[in-house]
Amino acid sequence: MGGKRKGSLGRKAYEKLLEPMEEELAGMARWAATTGARIAVLFEGRDTAGKGGAINAITATLNPRQVHVAALAAPGEREQGQWYFQRYVPHLPAKGEIVLFDRSWYNRAGVEKIMGYATPAQVQAFLRDAPVFEKMLVDDGIMLFKYWLTCDQEQQEERLCERLEDPLKRWKLSPVDLAARSQYGAYTQAREEMLEATHTTHAPWTLVDFNDQKLGRLTLIRDLLNRLPDTHVEPPPLEMPPLNHEPLKEKFGVLDPIRPFPVD
Repeated sequence: MGGKRKGSLGRKAYEKLLEPMEEELAGMARWAATTGARIAVLFEGRDTAGKGGAINAITATLNPRQVHVAALAAPGEREQGQWYFQRYVPHLPAKGEIVLFDRSWYNRAGVEKIMGYATPAQVQAFLRDAPVFEKMLVDDGIMLFKYWLTCDQEQQEERLCERLEDPLKRWKLSPVDLAARSQYGAYTQAREEMLEATHTTHAPWTLVDFNDQKLGRLTLIRDLLNRLPDTHVEPPPLEMPPLNHEPLKEKFGVLDPIRPFPVD
């Protein structure tokens, strides 16, 4: 299983379409740094939908000191005794920052609900409180974008098998992922209940088809860029003065470089 799907977007075509968007993403980051805008983007969806790939496509050419990825582990004992949203607050963007949440507080309405990590009362409290929490963020000036990445179960199965067989992707596979296979329908129902309660005018959801992950990334990035205001900011002028001498070669005293990797 796995491999390129019939009719899916090829790598060369994808990279050609992504390239101008990368320039726009760089402009977005420059605009945020210049204006002090705070941008938070939530990536939610089924296991294997493509959240990590979409995030990587956005961050690949941006400054990691400005653009951060928040991928929180399961809450520890102390965090379980906190206000539910509390552990996410330190990761919210400060002035001029962009934060991409690889899963977010919506864990409670999805995996925690389906896998029994949260009680029905806790889930209902979350669905009631999430719009209020997000209204506070938006009212304080944070630009909040919420994306749900969709994929059919056939694609999910292929990607799970690929993770199982590929040693470079095996780390992505967990017992929770495998247990969730039999809960595809339950996750659909949980998503619909979540959307019903938390799709608001101040923090709407956007669903993106990720059956073709490359096409999904392009769709998501284009939507994100289109929803921002005019982000054109000229980069600050920089001049590269002449060296006034021939370029120097490295000189070594205490240590020499290690032997180059053999390529023949």
